[in-house]
Amino acid sequence: MRASGVPQSDSIIRRALEEDRVRHDDTTQRLIGASEISRARIIIKEKAVVCGLALVRQVFQELDKNVRCVFLCPEGKEAGKNVTVLTVQGKTRALLAGERTALNFLGYLSGIATSTHRYVRAALPYKAAILDTRKTTPTLRELEKYAVRCGGAENHRSNLEDMILVKDNHRWACRRRSVAQMVKRLRKGTAKVIEFEVDTLAQFEQVLAAGVDIILLDNMNCVQMKKAVTLRNKNGKWRRPLLEASGGITLKNIEQVARTGVDRISVGALTHSPRSIDVSMEFIEE
Repeated sequence: MRASGVPQSDSIIRRALEEDRVRHDDTTQRLIGASEISRARIIIKEKAVVCGLALVRQVFQELDKNVRCVFLCPEGKEAGKNVTVLTVQGKTRALLAGERTALNFLGYLSGIATSTHRYVRAALPYKAAILDTRKTTPTLRELEKYAVRCGGAENHRSNLEDMILVKDNHRWACRRRSVAQMVKRLRKGTAKVIEFEVDTLAQFEQVLAAGVDIILLDNMNCVQMKKAVTLRNKNGKWRRPLLEASGGITLKNIEQVARTGVDRISVGALTHSPRSIDVSMEFIEE
């Protein structure tokens, strides 16, 4: 459950801190001396895949450049209930002012990573890869997709430029063109991966014959998906695209979907409806 590359998040962190008006924290500034130093620990209060430790450090370093953090749990590793995942030492004012923002990032991203890990684990006996979607929070996509990687899944396209994906509304807008004409036009002058969404087996056979790289099986039931896999596998004269299941995927049905033989399963719920993990900060008596 390791993830590569923590996204650049300086501007996001600064906006979050400004939103909380941390430099105008009257409570802390009236009660705590500017030179006071403290140490605290951050605790994961339920079993979870930890994600966002670097952001916690960035939050506190925005408020005190001399803050020192010690990570006690690797990023992307599952931690047990009430485990201390890092300690932080620095100006007491900075720790108090940044506490909520730091915990919000850690709890939210760990929630995505934890949920993702459950989906990955459910599909593990089968060959299907688990992917996210573009159903993300505006401006937080890179962080959310990073959390998905921490949970052990893969990222689908990050933006419209990454690959070509023909959705149902594209088909409607191009309804006077055949699938073959659309694919020919899409192939011209590009080596990008071409994915094509279908929601019936009749559409599937048209797209299969046109020779795309990936066919997205949108909201098909498992009987339809099995049939699509069979059609793809037995037609050696056609290009054999990857098959991706999407739509209505839950923890209750993902194993059944994976069992159909599809290559990929994209799950919008990984990023559009995560539950944050309960985390807290406690000061350490020196």
